[in-house]
Amino acid sequence: MQSQDVAPRPGPSSTASSSADPVVDVEQAEAALVEHYPRLVRLAYLVLPARLGRSRRVLTAHALTQQALPRGRTSVPVIPAQSTGRDGDPGYALVRLQVLRAALRAGLPLRRTAWPKRAQLPPTLPQVWGLKLFPRSGGAEELALDQRLSALSGPARAAYVLRGLEKLPDDDVRTVLTAAGVDDVDAALDEADNADEAATQYALLESPEFDPCSLQARPTDLMRRRQHMKAALAAAAAVAVCGALLGLPGDGRGPEGAAAPAYAQNPSAQEALDPAKLTRAAPGTWQSSARTDFSVWPARGELTGDQGLLRRALAVWARPGATVRVSPTPGTPTGGPAGPPQLLYAGTVDSARVVLLYDGLRVARYAEPKDSTKGAALDFARVDGASSAEASAVVLSRADGNVRYLMAPWVKEAAERDLMKPGSGVMNLPLTDGTTAPLASPAVRTGACTSWNVLQVTDASGTRLLTDLGELVPARLTTGRPGSAHDASGARSQRTWAPFACSLSAMRAAGVRSVNAWEFATQPLPDAGETTWGSPRPQSAGGSAAWVCTRAETWRGDGTRVMAQFHTPGGTYGAVAARAQDVPACGPRDPHVLAGVLWKSGTGSWYLLAAGSRGTSSISATGGVRGTANGNLLTVKTRQGAQAGLEGTLESGRSISGLG
Repeated sequence: MQSQDVAPRPGPSSTASSSADPVVDVEQAEAALVEHYPRLVRLAYLVLPARLGRSRRVLTAHALTQQALPRGRTSVPVIPAQSTGRDGDPGYALVRLQVLRAALRAGLPLRRTAWPKRAQLPPTLPQVWGLKLFPRSGGAEELALDQRLSALSGPARAAYVLRGLEKLPDDDVRTVLTAAGVDDVDAALDEADNADEAATQYALLESPEFDPCSLQARPTDLMRRRQHMKAALAAAAAVAVCGALLGLPGDGRGPEGAAAPAYAQNPSAQEALDPAKLTRAAPGTWQSSARTDFSVWPARGELTGDQGLLRRALAVWARPGATVRVSPTPGTPTGGPAGPPQLLYAGTVDSARVVLLYDGLRVARYAEPKDSTKGAALDFARVDGASSAEASAVVLSRADGNVRYLMAPWVKEAAERDLMKPGSGVMNLPLTDGTTAPLASPAVRTGACTSWNVLQVTDASGTRLLTDLGELVPARLTTGRPGSAHDASGARSQRTWAPFACSLSAMRAAGVRSVNAWEFATQPLPDAGETTWGSPRPQSAGGSAAWVCTRAETWRGDGTRVMAQFHTPGGTYGAVAARAQDVPACGPRDPHVLAGVLWKSGTGSWYLLAAGSRGTSSISATGGVRGTANGNLLTVKTRQGAQAGLEGTLESGRSISGLG
């Protein structure tokens, strides 16, 4: 053979990496690996020994390439790639080095005195079952080249491939092999020289014969596979029998002690699924009991005696099938009841049969079509610790954008009211066995928010408002300073809520228990104007804007949502100035809040308006707007798009920051 002319080989001292070597992060290495994946897999395939067999070489080449991604930032010797698209890319040089190092390790023989390297073991991923994969067959020249390469040592094959496939000069080949851990680089280069017949041999390295990304498939040994399958089935049956025997009751104690096996027919499990064991409150219990929650609701509806319906509802609760739509509120467990639950309702509502059950923690609603058991639905809502106000109503059904409620036995009257129009009247909702007539639900509405219908409930303790937020139990609406909030039943409370009713849509399906609106400040406007969100102009130049904080409490405790909102005189809607989640601000634990907004006056001037709650002694603006004011109000002239931070000091000396 004639060896290819190569440059003089430098001494070993020239191959050491320096402190100036580039550092490659994981993202850069991943991009190089993905872009040049076919070439890297081909390089690994060529360096791996032929004794592995073509099919295993293919899978091992893919596995080694996919494992080449470094775990962190890594330095790499400066080795310029000579092919188009890879020139000077340290990311490609790094992953190429990793692939080459792993392929050389995979070719080492196993030793009894040492643990095998990861690359020496069969690949865990990727895996192919029942098929053998190998590259397409080439011609006589490719076969001859493959035989010559198989006769070389691993380092010599690596040197040959780096020269022919990567077009690297010997200087860079030496650097790569040294970095890959080759002890005798000179011997590897000399052995590769003897394998070089002509430069045209290098072109064969690009042929389909050595492309592990373009594969052919053939079945494995079918007879042997059948024998292995029979043996595996026999082993699985033996394991199952042994497991069943070990699970039988006996003198021994397993990790679960005296617990019965799963799905055992123990008395508690049977009672929880027995409709005859359902508990039912007497019709007059609520009048004499000290409790005023769902536990004193009587069972209502014309199907309370339908044992088949009740049995299906209990069975679906315990073991919902794949076709059952299960919808819990956030933080509500969906497992079956621990014992017999309480029946609240069983009857036909609109086009469905509905069952309401209560287990002390949750209300569960089971619904199925009137003419079939297919398409059943199961809804859950957490209601532990409910007061009489919060246990006033439960959703029975939703249909055509309307909602029906089952009211508590102590509710005397129910009516529908538009929260956005506090001056309008109410529409009475007749009650039939505790069930209301349908009313429009804002929870399922799409499009512009022009109204927000709420449920007005009257009982012996007074009147309150409840709103549907897309869950089983409506949320209670209140107003007032945190710690002393009250039901939003009066005219003033309803006027407070009116501009902010549409903001309730941001609290849908969040497990909300109650929402309080607190007007924490009133701020004079510097001159007549309009807000940045396009609400109408104030009615007078000397008007004042209202700052209102709305806080949604949840049944589970966490997930509270707080919004500071700003409303100018004459505006239909308020605007959200700041929002936060899971913070104590604007709540009973911390009845303080600070927020600000950019506002445009009628003269075209821009202002930063900020307000704090009662007890705020000073407010300062930082960042792109600078200003300080004593008291709980701040007005600073600024420019459009300015970014500002807010810091406040309470009369107690404690510092607070702007909400959000």
